[in-house]
Amino acid sequence: MTLRLLPASGLKTDKDPVLDLDDPETNFMSLLKLRGDLSGDDFFFAFPGQAWAMIPQERNYKCFRTFGFGSGRYEKMEDGVYRIYSREVLYYLDPDTGEILEEWNNPFLGGRKVEVVHIANDPVNGIFSLKGPGPLTPPYPYVSVGDHVAFQWNFFIQHPAAMNRADYPLYSSGDIDQHAELWGLMGRKSDILDADTTSAYCTMSWSRVADWLPFMEMGNSPGKMVFHSHSMKLMEGPSELPKPILSYIEKNHAEYLTAPTEWNGPQMTSSAGVFKKMIDERRAK
Repeated sequence: MTLRLLPASGLKTDKDPVLDLDDPETNFMSLLKLRGDLSGDDFFFAFPGQAWAMIPQERNYKCFRTFGFGSGRYEKMEDGVYRIYSREVLYYLDPDTGEILEEWNNPFLGGRKVEVVHIANDPVNGIFSLKGPGPLTPPYPYVSVGDHVAFQWNFFIQHPAAMNRADYPLYSSGDIDQHAELWGLMGRKSDILDADTTSAYCTMSWSRVADWLPFMEMGNSPGKMVFHSHSMKLMEGPSELPKPILSYIEKNHAEYLTAPTEWNGPQMTSSAGVFKKMIDERRAK
């Protein structure tokens, strides 16, 4: 078997005679088939993991187990464009018991109790385009060997923070939000090549390196949060979720069990922006 990857001027491999991922359209449609469902039906992912704190030159600390769930669907447009409608929740769990937390004793603040604010991003909409600018345009970096293929997305983000230091000193790490979102999407060539399959089975990895979570009330103390999850495509839908997670979603975020239906343009809901809105509303009262 030959290991293949997206070619560069100084690193090239023979093209795959079965699935030529160097071809932009093949590359594009292969990732879409793994990421979602080309039929337009809803698709679902669950992503359990952990969240660690890293304080420079001091300590690493496992703060939480995490459990995320997302629903999405595609809408095929003209000229090789697919809209993706999606939304996602991520819950913070006790690192030992796995219970979903509503409060947390922050060990970096002498055990001070803080309110846990889970992530609930709705919508998370984007555009996959075969041609043109944008982060969701191919070719997507890949590695393949035998029947296995893995795509890689790395997003290094830097923009003004939702909450500045002057107005939100307890919740803001700085005036600039600088973080990384690191994705891997893995599946089988045979599933991609199967003409009768509109949604190929996929596992994903997700890592995030970012500033403190606002609800931790760490301000601009030195340190970073590191998230690491592995995600599974739920081919039979939300019923495959663990019962405690499904029950919590049904009670608190039932709308997340289906994908959004309204398009309001590409829109990536920010968890920091949602937190800011909550704080502003409380201050106004």
